Amino acid sequence: MDIPLYEQLYNYILQEIRTKRLNSGDRVPSEKEMADQFNVSRITSKKALEKLNQEGVIKRIRGKGSFVSDLLPDWVIHNQAAEAIKAPPSTEEDWRMIGFITPNFSDEYGATLLRTIEKKCREQKCHLLITRTTGSREEEQRAIRLLVNLGVDGLIVIPIHGEHYNTELLRLVLDGFPVVLADRYWKGIPVCAVYTDNKRAAQELTAYLINKGHERIAFLSPPEKNTSALEERLQGYTMAITRQGLKFNPDYCLTSLTSTLPSNLYENDSNKDNELLTKFIARNPDVKAFVTAEFSIASYLMQVLHSLGKPLDQYEVVCFDSANNYLGQPLFTHIRQDEKKIGELAVEHLIAQLDGLTVPPHTTVDFQIVERLPPLM
Repeated sequence: MDIPLYEQLYNYILQEIRTKRLNSGDRVPSEKEMADQFNVSRITSKKALEKLNQEGVIKRIRGKGSFVSDLLPDWVIHNQAAEAIKAPPSTEEDWRMIGFITPNFSDEYGATLLRTIEKKCREQKCHLLITRTTGSREEEQRAIRLLVNLGVDGLIVIPIHGEHYNTELLRLVLDGFPVVLADRYWKGIPVCAVYTDNKRAAQELTAYLINKGHERIAFLSPPEKNTSALEERLQGYTMAITRQGLKFNPDYCLTSLTSTLPSNLYENDSNKDNELLTKFIARNPDVKAFVTAEFSIASYLMQVLHSLGKPLDQYEVVCFDSANNYLGQPLFTHIRQDEKKIGELAVEHLIAQLDGLTVPPHTTVDFQIVERLPPLM
């Protein structure tokens, strides 16, 4: 069985002391120095130093650092209870292997997350295997089985949309296999998750429209049930409406759009959504502002409005994530999620699990509202 990284660092310091490369009173490398030297997370190096401190091998002085104890325990001096001394992995053959499962990725969301996870894995001396499920439950199950059979040490997963949790993934979580969910979480399931604070983001995005004078604001999304990101975006929209003293109108919510889901990019779904949006606009002619849960829905809405001959400058549409125009400017005022932070934390939390450390069940990541610039005249 592989020795956890923090144990390897712990053993490394012991060996430095036993071979007299570190003597009583000598300063021990700090958390940051060890993390940089061995290309591990600071969580890992901190755990190693904490264990050495608890066993009396080093003493920690606030503001100065850690030092080899003046009176070392006998078992250290006599080389007793020594575990296999193994430096952190130095060749690619020794690297761990991590799997990343995602429904899809695009420039507006997912590409930066993927690049960050790949970069962070390389820094942590981990190989990365990537599979794309296109939003299919069967493909997600196949990907999980494939990666586990290939011997991955842990998984980072963006779960697909859907009413039910994937039983393959749920079984791994309950068996204690290292898993981190990115972008969303599972309610009631003890699994580590890193995601945007979607409720607050949707609340601020809706308040942005209210502060611009809009009172009749619609919310558009795919089916939100059991998809935490979509559920919280709807909740945030609702909270903003009621807290600003406006009356919540359920008729202004359309949460059955499916053509933009990775698993439903077919013409018949587009036709169905076209019909849904056309009827929605006809039923609610006074609605001129829209909060959309995804960029693709915002884009599709504008196409439908244009096809109906509506003057687009009379409508204001905001969304989560957005592509840019040819000048590099966002097409919509939108929530920019911190994909880089989500990716970094997902890898760090997975590595921490592999090292036997406790990780927080939920980590929320901040966001930005990015305003669309007025068109050039």
